[in-house]
Amino acid sequence: MEKLRNIGIMAHIDAGKTTVTERILFYTGKTYKMGEVHNGTAVMDFMEEEQKRGITITSAATKCPWKSFEINLIDTPGHIDFTAEVERSLRVLDGAVAVFDGSEGVQAQSETVWRQGQKYFLPCLCFVNKMDKIGADFEMTIDSICDKLLANPILLQIPIGAEDSFAGVIDLIKMKAVFYKTEEMGATFEETEIPGEFQRIAQLRRTGMIELAAEHDEEMMDLYVHDKPIEVEIIDRAIRKGTLDNKLHPVFVGSALKYIGVQRLLDGVVAYLPSPLDKPVLIGHKPTDKDKKITVKCDRTGSLVALAFKITGDVHGDLNFLRIYQGQLKSGRRVLNTNRNKRENITRIFEMHAGERKILDSAGAGDIVAVVGLKETLTGDTICDPKRPVSLPSITFPQTVITMSIEPRTTAEKAKLADALADLRREDPTFECKVDGETGQTIISGMGELHLEVLQHRLVKEKGVDVRVGKPRVAYKEAITKSAEAEGKFIRQTGGHGQYGHVVLTVEPLLKEDGHWSRYITFQSKATFDKVPREYIPDVERGSRGALSSGVLVGYPIVGVRVTLIGGSFHSVDSSGLAFEQAAAIAVEKAVRDAGPVLLEPVMRLQAIVPQANFGAVQGNLLAKRGIIIGCRIHGNMQVIDAKVPLVEMSGYSSEIRSATAGRGTFTMEPLSYEKVPEQIAQQIII
Repeated sequence: MEKLRNIGIMAHIDAGKTTVTERILFYTGKTYKMGEVHNGTAVMDFMEEEQKRGITITSAATKCPWKSFEINLIDTPGHIDFTAEVERSLRVLDGAVAVFDGSEGVQAQSETVWRQGQKYFLPCLCFVNKMDKIGADFEMTIDSICDKLLANPILLQIPIGAEDSFAGVIDLIKMKAVFYKTEEMGATFEETEIPGEFQRIAQLRRTGMIELAAEHDEEMMDLYVHDKPIEVEIIDRAIRKGTLDNKLHPVFVGSALKYIGVQRLLDGVVAYLPSPLDKPVLIGHKPTDKDKKITVKCDRTGSLVALAFKITGDVHGDLNFLRIYQGQLKSGRRVLNTNRNKRENITRIFEMHAGERKILDSAGAGDIVAVVGLKETLTGDTICDPKRPVSLPSITFPQTVITMSIEPRTTAEKAKLADALADLRREDPTFECKVDGETGQTIISGMGELHLEVLQHRLVKEKGVDVRVGKPRVAYKEAITKSAEAEGKFIRQTGGHGQYGHVVLTVEPLLKEDGHWSRYITFQSKATFDKVPREYIPDVERGSRGALSSGVLVGYPIVGVRVTLIGGSFHSVDSSGLAFEQAAAIAVEKAVRDAGPVLLEPVMRLQAIVPQANFGAVQGNLLAKRGIIIGCRIHGNMQVIDAKVPLVEMSGYSSEIRSATAGRGTFTMEPLSYEKVPEQIAQQIII
């Protein structure tokens, strides 16, 4: 297992992740023909939608050999609409490679994926790509990694030239210049002495690298202080230790499109990123008792523990991707899904290579595999040995921000649409669908217009359902601004057995540290059992949550509320679970109306890159959309605008920015928070 690496490639859209992955597959001998994104021939972009759009939509997994190591590689999407793919991939990986565009530095989505990686304490390498591109600036990219990501980059290489003159890299550990043979697709390279004009800068950069690395190894620090020569093995050991502790982020440089620097990046992956054995032990808990902790060690002789992190539909049934954390997984074996408390069968195990697969008899701790046979399992569920049940922390996903109505073109396809939507819901945790009780329409929700557009195309192409969709609508929420108390009574007396439920409860706002409303609802009971018997408490909670799922202003779900049951009464004959559920719903609705209900809207973090001549027009347009400019900076002859803008104002913005900048402006958006809708606008929505 020390020879195994589970890594992901992550970056902003168009930084070159998939091209880097294609080069890795070629150099490791996994493919014999180099795929290109711009030609639609990339191996890892195997879905028709991906090839057509030239973007990655789903995270593809593959396994490839490098020297004496095996690398499980996951290529994740860069577009914010597919953030769930990044989230679930990073949750099960041991390390990551962050790819940056050498002419752009750290972009909006780079920050998002970096934050996601840091949430799981993933050791990370940096690859400054596209050094051959016009405007490539290595120093600017390194500065942006320090300033925006608060990372600690350690330069192991520097580029020889930039833009058209980019010719190779200087290896600061071996102090050699490396030139790649383009005519052989970079498969061969030669090491030479460092050209004279780069000698001084290389020596300066090497001294900086040695200083940073020495802090993580006592022997190296001793040699450095006494000005003694330091062996390459000692430098590598110090950098590895700093990287595994997440205190150093080794930087590599190159151009994947021009075949420069990818092999050295692979050397860095096996030298500095962790094996499954280097990761800290996972802490799970007993399924029946969250306080009873269970340690999960990366040991193939232990009892089985695995996490399902992705599901894709398949002609033979669902294909579940699993990361095995402990024990062995064998085909034909019975396993327990602790989240659903269901026993499942593993009928087949596959090693994946993008859209292709190879059958395995078994897999062990540290492996990432796909299996067929799990019927009830969803993303984030724990699979384990039925004799030794354990639950791992699940995966959390962001809230959906946009909705649209969807309906089949013919009544005959209604059942087919319901099945197809259920399939997509199982595969994609950030996709939601529900039937509107008042209009009878089916409403789908997602992370953005592109997300819903891709899902709509998949319904037509893959599932064969012809659908009509309404215009995208923003997913508002409701919240409360103060505490309130109310009582609810549900009493029905119709000859014989009646219904009696009576509760008194309080509601109060549940806020996060930044002052925004939490997305969660919490419930607690402080009522004594002589007021509300123990067996009715779950019914009170169910009634409370049900009432909060449709708000009091417009009917949007209420978020960020703590409900506390403080009293009530019961009848020894007529009380029932249903009566207490109804009483709780009545009380919550009354309390929310008295608690200053407000409407919340999704606010997006926006980054626009526009020519300086058009800066004023674009800025004025954003301010007219209720946007708040957070920062502006000059990058080359372009102006970068960071802003936060309500999502409802951003419909059709891509055509607006194009017309304002003669087609030269670009922008990216990602969900930031839910914030209160201004009073005058809220009035129009509520009417």
